[in-house]
Amino acid sequence: MRLKDYYEAYLEDYHRVVVYMNRLSYEGNSKYFYMRDAKGTIIDLPIQTIETLPNNYNKYTLKLQDEIIMGNEYEVVHEHARATVLQYSGIVKTMRFDDEFYYDGNDLGYTYSIEETSFALWAPTAYRVKLEITKNEITHTYDMQRRERGVFRYCVHEDLENALYKFFVRVNGRWTETIDPYGYASCENSRYSAIVNLAKIKVKDYPLPTMHSYCDAIIYEASVRDFTIQRGCGVTNAGRFLGFVEENETTKAKQTGFSYLKSLGITHVQLLPVMDFGSVDEMYPQRHYNWGYDPVQYRTPEGSLCADPYNPYERLLEFTSLIERCHKEGIRINLDVVFNHVYDKNTSSLDCVVPDYYFQMNDNGEFSNGTFCGNDIDSTRKMCSKFIIDTCVYLTKTYHIDGLRFDLMGILDYATINAVYEKCRAINSNFMVYGEGWNMPSFLDMERRASLNNQYQMPHIAQFSDRFRDVVKGRTSTHEANIKGYCTGDTYLIDIMRDCLSASCLGQGIEPLFSNPSNAINYVECHDNMTAWDKMHECCKEDVREIRIQRQIMLNAAVLLAQGVPFLHSGQEFARTKHGHANTYNASDEINHIDYERKDRYRQLVESTKALIRLRRKYKCFRYASKQEIEKYVSFVNLEGQVLLYHIYDTVNDMVVVFNPTGNTLEYDFHIPYQLLFYNEQSEDILIQKLTIKPYSTIVLHR
Repeated sequence: MRLKDYYEAYLEDYHRVVVYMNRLSYEGNSKYFYMRDAKGTIIDLPIQTIETLPNNYNKYTLKLQDEIIMGNEYEVVHEHARATVLQYSGIVKTMRFDDEFYYDGNDLGYTYSIEETSFALWAPTAYRVKLEITKNEITHTYDMQRRERGVFRYCVHEDLENALYKFFVRVNGRWTETIDPYGYASCENSRYSAIVNLAKIKVKDYPLPTMHSYCDAIIYEASVRDFTIQRGCGVTNAGRFLGFVEENETTKAKQTGFSYLKSLGITHVQLLPVMDFGSVDEMYPQRHYNWGYDPVQYRTPEGSLCADPYNPYERLLEFTSLIERCHKEGIRINLDVVFNHVYDKNTSSLDCVVPDYYFQMNDNGEFSNGTFCGNDIDSTRKMCSKFIIDTCVYLTKTYHIDGLRFDLMGILDYATINAVYEKCRAINSNFMVYGEGWNMPSFLDMERRASLNNQYQMPHIAQFSDRFRDVVKGRTSTHEANIKGYCTGDTYLIDIMRDCLSASCLGQGIEPLFSNPSNAINYVECHDNMTAWDKMHECCKEDVREIRIQRQIMLNAAVLLAQGVPFLHSGQEFARTKHGHANTYNASDEINHIDYERKDRYRQLVESTKALIRLRRKYKCFRYASKQEIEKYVSFVNLEGQVLLYHIYDTVNDMVVVFNPTGNTLEYDFHIPYQLLFYNEQSEDILIQKLTIKPYSTIVLHR
């Protein structure tokens, strides 16, 4: 934070220093400045410009004529002999800094063996770094040595397994205590990083079906905590990694938790953030609730989701168990990762080690706020991009995950996201990368953003389709909750509905959003905003409960049968409610928990969703991988400008899906018989030529 002291100095480039003087001190005036190092060497700083700022400061731009030694401590002195520390700031954003200090090694963090553990910390602007290690309640502190490319190193020649450690970094004239940004494990509440033997973290592999494209996936978003925290659901490890995959006689009898999840037929579970976050006290998790979009450590699983957060191994092993168990049942695991911002910039290990480097900042020292968290990550810096890529590779190799969902992906640059895909796909040939491509108001150049408007620059990356969500269900923001979509009754959207069912890659009546169907994540509900069921209470007030059930079936059918990649929010298949609340990120377990009693109350919805999932998995015509196939095989018929017939005709299948979001009954003659597969739920195997299309019905036929 700038402009808080009477006198501040910043190194903005290799030959430019900026000084701020408050006009309450010496009226903000100085005729000259000079710089001195720790040995007392004097370097004159000629004044180039003086600006009078409206916030009671004068700004001086000074010319640095001599080369500085990166990491050394300097003071800037004005004519009244007051000195202030020269802070390394804008210089870390220069191309020269990146070129001189980019380190391409793979040993940052620690490298463990029984005989020794080597530590490496990239801190090019640091003057000194100390390493503190605690084992068996005995603490030792070591001075690390500055080596190549600003990497500080130290090696301890003993077995440090289970030891705790942290760094003390002296940078910008002060000591800062921090955990390891590259740390793999931790004790409770990120107090220390911990040394574990990664050879003990092994995920047993099970054969999984080959994915020919992203369109083969059916993604089911779930929170580890929400999924089993409901009282009476039968899970003993409620709200934890182990609870997510726990099965016993009760869960099997009640069809709750993992017993229920297995029955759905989905292919992927996308977990809300499970890497260490700061918004829940790991020692007293029941006192807090948070989704976890507050990252503290990017490689260490969250302690509140394990049985013993004090034990560094516990969270790693329990998370490994979750993945193994899902893979054994043929379910892949995607992780929701939050690289766009941190929980608290001031205490973030990234900023403690190299201040300002990892965050988007303008020439005035202001930080970008496109995330509305005040600390947008700057992935265009080489070591920041490397950190993101290396972390994704680590998670993929260590935990055998199957995909990554990037939160607010548009804050990051597309080159980094593409590199994540290439590196992770080389490890897992079925790997998925997708994210939120919203165009947030950050400082990042529009042309470099991993956002929807640059989708063509990311051929292998999928993005959430806000068009699909808003056209099919209706507008999402709270103040627009009363605005309907096609399936909730606004039939004037029928032409754009055709575009959505075609994965928005053909430009039918509207500009295309995506290059291919594998780029489109189709959804009507996710953790954000109202659930679809709650929204219908606002936009379909005139409908009785039975009609809303039919509309919910239609919404689910649109997601599961459209071209593209289907995405379901857990509980969507049984009319999940959050009691009208839109943003429940910190609401409570009572608001957010999965209510398995609704599963029994809305049995028709559950069974219809399962039937739709079976149809998608059985018939490849719902899963075209290319735009060309959709152009060739998909067509539509509008009945009375309101009811839509979605027709897929290829060399194998002749499939018709009918959506009637109106209260009208229509007749349609196919002239040839079709097999009825679905009529608001799984249907008997009967042949139909003349079809009666009842109000609020979703119908699937095949020939």
